[in-house]
Amino acid sequence: MISGARLILAIHNHQPVGNFDHVIEHACQDAYFPLLDLLDEFPEISVVLHNSGSLLEWLMKHQPRYVDRLAAFVESGQIELLGGPFYEPILASIPRRDRVGQVASYKSFLERRFEAPVRGAWVPERVWEQSFAGDLIDAGVEYVLLDDAHFRAAGLRDDELHGYYLTEDSGRKLCLFPGSERLRYLIPYADPQEVVEYCRQVADHSPGAVLTFGDDGEKFGVWPGSKEHVYTNGWLRRFFVALREQSHWLKVTTMAETIRNVAPRGRTYLPDGSYREMTEWALPADRQLQYQDAMNGYRQHHDWPQLGSFIRAGFWRNFLVKYPETNEMYTRMLGVSQRLADSEELYGESEHVSLLRAARTDLYRAQCNCSYWHGAFGGLYLPHLRNAVYSHLIAADHKLDQLSGKSHPWVEVTIDDYNCDAKYEVRLASDKLKAFFSPSQGGHMYELDVTAVRHNLLSTLNRRFEPYHEKIRRLGGSANVGSHGGGVDPNGGINFKQAGLDQKLRYDQWARKSLVDHFLQPGLSLESFVNGEGSVGDFATGPYKAVVRRSETRVETQMTRDGHFGPYAATVRKTISLDEQSPGELVIKYELSGLPQGLPLHFGVEFNFAGLAGSAPDRYLYDSRGRSIGTLDSSHSLPAGQSMGLVDEWLGIDVNLDASHPAEFWIMPIQTVSQSEGGFELVHQSTAVVSHWEFFAPENGRWSVELKLSVDTSVAQARALQEEPARRSSSLALTV
Repeated sequence: MISGARLILAIHNHQPVGNFDHVIEHACQDAYFPLLDLLDEFPEISVVLHNSGSLLEWLMKHQPRYVDRLAAFVESGQIELLGGPFYEPILASIPRRDRVGQVASYKSFLERRFEAPVRGAWVPERVWEQSFAGDLIDAGVEYVLLDDAHFRAAGLRDDELHGYYLTEDSGRKLCLFPGSERLRYLIPYADPQEVVEYCRQVADHSPGAVLTFGDDGEKFGVWPGSKEHVYTNGWLRRFFVALREQSHWLKVTTMAETIRNVAPRGRTYLPDGSYREMTEWALPADRQLQYQDAMNGYRQHHDWPQLGSFIRAGFWRNFLVKYPETNEMYTRMLGVSQRLADSEELYGESEHVSLLRAARTDLYRAQCNCSYWHGAFGGLYLPHLRNAVYSHLIAADHKLDQLSGKSHPWVEVTIDDYNCDAKYEVRLASDKLKAFFSPSQGGHMYELDVTAVRHNLLSTLNRRFEPYHEKIRRLGGSANVGSHGGGVDPNGGINFKQAGLDQKLRYDQWARKSLVDHFLQPGLSLESFVNGEGSVGDFATGPYKAVVRRSETRVETQMTRDGHFGPYAATVRKTISLDEQSPGELVIKYELSGLPQGLPLHFGVEFNFAGLAGSAPDRYLYDSRGRSIGTLDSSHSLPAGQSMGLVDEWLGIDVNLDASHPAEFWIMPIQTVSQSEGGFELVHQSTAVVSHWEFFAPENGRWSVELKLSVDTSVAQARALQEEPARRSSSLALTV
């Protein structure tokens, strides 16, 4: 006799803030709508559905029919909606006030729009720390879904995972559902009867069992090959038919119904963690390879079923260490969040409430998780996702500037530990630009925010070793090159989106930021520099001492390093100033002293410009005569001239670099090789520009040059004025 069981199908649909409209539209047509169409045919099949707030905003604007259909399913009870943090942040990556705020605001929004209670929450990427329990309870959440790996790590056996548990924080209770890893791998890859048979085995062993499946909705139509498998070849229809045929013992239900009718299996406290693959990706690259090798060996051991649950990999927060660029976004976000909290204390009861609310919406959008980490998908490696984070942070910061009365031209300089490294950074700011400098790391300028276009020109990404690079090297040019299949194909298929990727694997020896100082071998060529050759000094990464100066209309920071190039000592002093009369221009003066008399020298200053598409024809380089010389992903060695520049017509920005002494300019693309759902791909990250000079050290051992970095956004501002009336009339902004 078959014992009864419950099966919960929880599906999570998400598109990150900043994703391309055509990508989301593709997901709608291939995954989101087809699921609703099939549910229409099977009214007895209930599902639990989570749409992230960023996706729901897009749907309300571009596909309101989907939202209306979803409302009908919710009203009929066939779909239970899950809440969660509004813009899908990793809860570990945001302050507690924002955790509670994001979850509570999305719960309220969903309940208003769909007129149904929202009691449960999706935990983004199932990244869990026990302290989150109290935050979720404070936000009105009663239950969440996590991976069963969390429960195994707490000491529970496999046969104890077919139900749900209670946890508590200061006596306040939260229910925890373990999502089955086994079901995640069976659905939708195994034959539907195999899935049913697995449920039958569990039910026979654990009468009254509750099995919970929770995974991405995009695997049902968006992942490579999944549309054909799931819908064209009918996998999901056959699965629903099988569930209908077994409904006399297998009840497909929701989390809310289960809570009402099934008692918890007990109480537990879960250790910090995430799903298994995420914990592996969080490890340093070399340790990740060692971990994989060790696991491949241990899985052959006869005791593996007992040992496996006690073996853990990495911890999500260490993505902030693994990728300094993630930490830059994270700490910038923390600063905006704290500034907003302080502003709410000052202005929360005034006429500025609407501006505060708009700033909070921008902050929440900037906390969307996808660009803060990297695993099987592009994530951090996708410039448009990083750009979206900075765009909303800059917008929120600008609103807070307005709130504090900065409505006229202004400049300021501040010192603080902006990136949480226990060292001081310097910030020069005006109504046009905000520049952040790290004296302890080569005196680099590591962030340059352009307020008018909400863009960080230094949202760069270094080229670094990733474990999957070994596979790219091994396959070389023999792998398939195409646009489908890919690096996360469950059947192991490998796809190269461009040919020759193994030849593009290079790793950077210094951060690809700006004001990176190089002493170089005389006569060095661009090709050699591109290959990482020819650097003879310790100034590119060494610490500088910094001082700041300010007057009513001008601010500056001066950074100095006594260092070495080859066997020689020298001093480099760079002074960066920002003036109220030209708030869109950084003036940078270099003074070299202690140079050995009569020695041939080669000195260069590297800049990187990011977030500007590499191969688009309306993004291009120009020389000292103003002539276009190619797209931003082209390489050049320009003869001596006074200036060069970059234009992004889509953003409406023109960046010009001018030198007081004629400089030669090396220009080269910085491109990473990374994996995505479509396969291995080459991604343009920044355009590196090195202004360099070859000269003989004068008798007094001193040499100097002045650079001006000018950012012109007049085109963007004129366009914004033209578009403002239309924008206001069509605005569908959501209030959180």
